[in-house]
Amino acid sequence: MTPEHSPLGKPAAYTEQYDATLLFPIPRAGAREQIGIGARLPFFGTDIWNAYELSWLNARGKPQIAIATFFIPADSPNIVESKSFKLYLGSFAQTAFESADAVRDTIKRDVSAACGASVSVKFDQPGGFGKLPFEEFEGLSLDRLDLDTEIYHPDPTLLKAALDESPVEETLVSNLLKSNCPVTGQPDWGSVQIHYVGPQIDQAGLLRYIISFRNHTGFHEQCAERIFMDILRECKPDRLAVYARYTRRGGLDINPFRTNFNMPMPDNARLARQ
Repeated sequence: MTPEHSPLGKPAAYTEQYDATLLFPIPRAGAREQIGIGARLPFFGTDIWNAYELSWLNARGKPQIAIATFFIPADSPNIVESKSFKLYLGSFAQTAFESADAVRDTIKRDVSAACGASVSVKFDQPGGFGKLPFEEFEGLSLDRLDLDTEIYHPDPTLLKAALDESPVEETLVSNLLKSNCPVTGQPDWGSVQIHYVGPQIDQAGLLRYIISFRNHTGFHEQCAERIFMDILRECKPDRLAVYARYTRRGGLDINPFRTNFNMPMPDNARLARQ
């Protein structure tokens, strides 16, 4: 169950008949070990997936559509490789179901089994599309800073904080997050929101650090956790939350959220680029 054994980056036959075996789980443990995360997680949170290309047939053969949202707990042992997720959802296209609830229950069962934990699944159907939230991240934009940089691989030494001064509470945001798919090398474009309480973080260093992911290869969830761990170690905040929202690919967007303190979960409002 490693990326090179997945459908990622390989020619694939698209089936439109339901097939749960298309889901390809990848254990989280390997990538976490690389950044010093052991069995006891230093955070909790969720991965929010939005699927915009879900369709099936009703009992009379008429196509139905929905936008599906998945809430995958951060402590699940596995993630699902995104191309396999797309292929799996595509397999519903010519399959008849009695109701939308039957489709949702089927997907919840299959994705929970692949992730090794209970996954919440929410459907929005056409009548509710216009009510879906749409906003931008709240916080102070790091992108306003005019600076030079030439570091395009993650470098935690760029992170600095005023460790000998009184703590502050800030929310900082950037739309300049970019990483690359571990197998195909295709770009993954994202935005990140960082909320913390602790020594004030040097904003120029933080922006350079975010930009340093530009040539990094890693899944969305792994990049968010690396950002969390590097800030935690280098800047020593008492409280930290990292929320990344990536643009969609293949009709899917992936939005990891990690925090070490109790705070409201993100509302899953879509950003303009998504």
